[in-house]
Amino acid sequence: MVDFSLSTEERQIRDTVRAFVTREVVPLEPEVLRNERAGRPGLDPDVIKELRAKAREAGFWGVNTPEEYGGMNLGAVMAAIVAMETGRTFVPFSFGGTADNILYFANEEQKQRYLIPTIEGERRSCFAITEPGAGSDARNIRTRAVRDGGDWVINGEKVFITGGNEADFVMVFAVTDPDKGANGGVTCFLADRDMGWKSEPIPTMGQWGPASLVFDNVRVPAENVLGEVGHGFDLAMRWIGQGRYLIPARAIGAAERMLKMAIDHANIRHSMGHPIAEYQAIQWQIADSQVEIEATKWLTLYAAWRVENGLDARHASSIAKLNGALMANQVVDRVLQIHGGMGYTKELPIERWYRELRLLRIFEGTDEIQRRTIARNLLKGHVRLGGIGE
Repeated sequence: MVDFSLSTEERQIRDTVRAFVTREVVPLEPEVLRNERAGRPGLDPDVIKELRAKAREAGFWGVNTPEEYGGMNLGAVMAAIVAMETGRTFVPFSFGGTADNILYFANEEQKQRYLIPTIEGERRSCFAITEPGAGSDARNIRTRAVRDGGDWVINGEKVFITGGNEADFVMVFAVTDPDKGANGGVTCFLADRDMGWKSEPIPTMGQWGPASLVFDNVRVPAENVLGEVGHGFDLAMRWIGQGRYLIPARAIGAAERMLKMAIDHANIRHSMGHPIAEYQAIQWQIADSQVEIEATKWLTLYAAWRVENGLDARHASSIAKLNGALMANQVVDRVLQIHGGMGYTKELPIERWYRELRLLRIFEGTDEIQRRTIARNLLKGHVRLGGIGE
């Protein structure tokens, strides 16, 4: 028999996270909206630091970080469930105690300088592979790194880098052997900001604050190569693929929160003498949204289950990410429509979510790339139809 229920411990973790988000994070939403309307960051970094300290006191630190580094090591399925809960608010908060998964490939000296301080919140990282001419086609990167004595000299530009304005070091990917390219010619470097790279904010329609990074003869010591020279592209794909299931997980939380708003509004808003909840046009939008949310939930949990059990999760994660990004955009559009003119105003957070969720169809692999991946896997026989449980 297949058991879809959560264990007692899993339910307790979920309920504790939900209570923390409801009690400590959601009340900050009006402040976030006021700050963003005034052109300021949603939350002051000190507020986020205080929230993470409260979470740590409650036992939440390093949700998916190995226990040897002080983390909870809950596994991918619980990480997805936690992401669903934190996704219920648009406040830019996440539990602390984590680091990029590829930093665990660092040598012992690098771990002391980069991995452990990042876990402890003393340092901030960013991941830089996307370029003006290499977005979804990561194999087309042009940033170059040339060996010069005991250093590598990096030249190039990266764009749409999440956290690039705040980071004090970057995991930057550069071509070290143009003849090999992605097949053994790309290397990852750990580059501190004080080594000379510069960042500039990129204005966007939502609150995502990416940066462009410029490397102009930036000298990086050879000991700052992450992993092995020429094996950077494999690390990049590990970074991109490992947590892809978390994107639809957060989308589920946002969609459920907004659907609850739509249900509440439909029950109290009257039109032509009746609550609009009595009209079939509204009922169908609510029903379709619930169906799509539930479908995304199971696709996401399946992808997380594959990750947790050491199985190849790339195909399942692409399906979950594609479905989740489309679902979130459909749900927020319906919720805005149900709220009518008020949904379009900045008095409610719906229009903010509308702008924020549109990004899901672009970053971490566009809809088109996910469809390409899914179709290629089927056409080439990498996966087969009806392969449940394999």
